[in-house]
Amino acid sequence: MPNLPPFVPPQRFTDAASALAQVTRIYDGSIHHLRQAMQDFVGGAVAMGHVRACYPMVRIHTDTVSRTISPESARLSYGFVAGPGRFETTLTRPDLYSHYYLNQFNLLLQNHGVELEVGTSSQPIPVHFSFAENDHVEGNLTAQRRTRMRDVFDLPDLAAMDDGIANGTYQPRAGEPEPLSLFTAPRVDYSLHRLRHYTGTSPEHFQNFVLFTNYQFYIDEFIALGHAAMADPTSEYIAFIQPGNVVTRRVELEAEPADALGKEPPRLPQMPGYHLVRADNAGITMVNIGVGPANAKNITDHIAVLRPHAWIMLGHCAGLRTTQQLGDYVLAHGYVREDHVLDEELPLWVPIPALAEIQVALEQAVADVTQIKGAALKSIMRTGTVASTDNRNWELLPDNQPQRRFSQSRAIALDMESATIAANGFRFRVPYGTLLCVSDKPLHGEIKLPGMANHFYRERVDQHLRIGMRAIELLRAQGTEQLHSRKLRSFSEVAFQ
Repeated sequence: MPNLPPFVPPQRFTDAASALAQVTRIYDGSIHHLRQAMQDFVGGAVAMGHVRACYPMVRIHTDTVSRTISPESARLSYGFVAGPGRFETTLTRPDLYSHYYLNQFNLLLQNHGVELEVGTSSQPIPVHFSFAENDHVEGNLTAQRRTRMRDVFDLPDLAAMDDGIANGTYQPRAGEPEPLSLFTAPRVDYSLHRLRHYTGTSPEHFQNFVLFTNYQFYIDEFIALGHAAMADPTSEYIAFIQPGNVVTRRVELEAEPADALGKEPPRLPQMPGYHLVRADNAGITMVNIGVGPANAKNITDHIAVLRPHAWIMLGHCAGLRTTQQLGDYVLAHGYVREDHVLDEELPLWVPIPALAEIQVALEQAVADVTQIKGAALKSIMRTGTVASTDNRNWELLPDNQPQRRFSQSRAIALDMESATIAANGFRFRVPYGTLLCVSDKPLHGEIKLPGMANHFYRERVDQHLRIGMRAIELLRAQGTEQLHSRKLRSFSEVAFQ
């Protein structure tokens, strides 16, 4: 007999807060059941039966294509289902997603005037996803005992975690509901655990605006700016968090109990994350993704489940035009995708459009920080196509084939990550943008040399980072409801943002 917590049948709600409270009760009960069973298992319990607990789910039914459009939701590209039918999704971590879930529930109620059904789903929670942040009880198991876990508990099932919904390839079987969200609960949990591993920080610390970079120089500047903000009692930011969940709070704020758990890691994680935290979670997260499209895809695959309002790439690039100078900026308006890491999920025939809101904010930020206005701005910033390649030594290929393709595409700059980040933003409906800085011109004999590179980095990194942060300030001020463009939504789109 399976060892299960009490099943909670679907109950109907017309109040979003009550629906969320029911989600929390079901989830907390399931997690408690799994944690208690795991403790017993580690303690040597044998006759437990197969232990299972399932995620909560939310469902709506609608029998009409019409909807009530409120002034608050009229401009939104999400918050409603595509047509009549039954729509459902599993949910996880209501402690982390409470504000997000509450907003999505309210929009569904406002737009469709139907009840929300909340109950226990049939999707098992993998036991690995039930462990608390600093709970490592499985480490006490012998190898033989660890092997038995599969007999006793549900382990992560990759078949329940694919990205078919986001990719537009998912087709429910006859009688199954349509999806409400891009991500199932197991897929979300999987990414939350991956974020801890790759960035060295907890998902709770991630902010709704994300900057990516491919150089540690930018991180060094971000750390300096973060600590400066913490020394300023008038700063809008309340904490600065570094890998190992090391928390520095603003000067007049008291430490919180969880701060004591932070510990500087003996070595940096693969893609370290840093968080300049606001009370409303609309601060800035910065991640050093390192070099290459594989890293860029990997980290954006996981950050996407946090549903950020925007992510922006700030990095270095090769300038491809004779008129460009080292230190000039490139505002990407289109992308040549020779990175290949997303070819299966997002075919090359899919265009990746520029998003006006991001483009305007980045251009305005360059003007604000450099104090160069109007037509003169073109002397230091060029808008055009950025090509991203997975071949770091593309210029060594015979017959100048890449050079010919880049010329035919009208590309003005080349890097290894920007197209991947933009394409995954398009794929996951996360607004995206790219502002690069020309650090070399290999086609014109200006290659990176140590002395030149160090001087260039000292000159430009601080300004470039401040431009990215200024762009986020502008985006935040204009209101996030304008960011989630209809350009990012498909024909039969899920309701959740």
